[in-house]
Amino acid sequence: MANLLVLVRHGQSEWNKKNLFTGWKDPDLTDQGRAEAVEAGQALKAGGYEFDVSFTSVLSRAQKTNDAILKELGQTDLEIICDQALNERDYGDLAGLNKDDAREKWGEEQVHIWRRSYDTPPPGGESLKDTADRVLPYYHATIKPRVLGGDRVLIAAHGNSLRALTMDLEGLTREEVLQLNIATGAPIAYELDDEGKVLSKKLLIEREAH
Repeated sequence: MANLLVLVRHGQSEWNKKNLFTGWKDPDLTDQGRAEAVEAGQALKAGGYEFDVSFTSVLSRAQKTNDAILKELGQTDLEIICDQALNERDYGDLAGLNKDDAREKWGEEQVHIWRRSYDTPPPGGESLKDTADRVLPYYHATIKPRVLGGDRVLIAAHGNSLRALTMDLEGLTREEVLQLNIATGAPIAYELDDEGKVLSKKLLIEREAH
């Protein structure tokens, strides 16, 4: 039997809605974000998914998404492990700024480089490479052994921490991962072989990624 790993990006946050750089700041979910989390749980339930453990970050938008999913699944007593390693990319000096204001301050090209290059961090923050450098060791040391040991694993995290993990799972190049956008509240179910390689990938909800 294949090993199950499901990834879910948190539902829309208040700062997603306001077009602000968020990173390690901790805004709440919007009403839409809460609805997306519930919809994610409903889609998983309809697909017959159940879990043995869930992993999430220390940020409340991911934790609340995780909780809403487990409530829909009737698994509110599930083991939940929260770790900073799964946090969103730290945007440093950009955190809390409107993306349009940031472009005015630093210029369109510079902000685009910070957002979409692989290894150029914004001032005081992390690049996608830096994010991968904390997400992937945690995945390989802590999460992957649970998956390969037969546990059905849910990860509720963030756009960039999940992009880093997807890059590793799917063997994406640095150029390919820069084009990858993960929609909020849309579960991605992977079946992995006994070495952790992807056998299949299923997107449970079709939602436009921003």
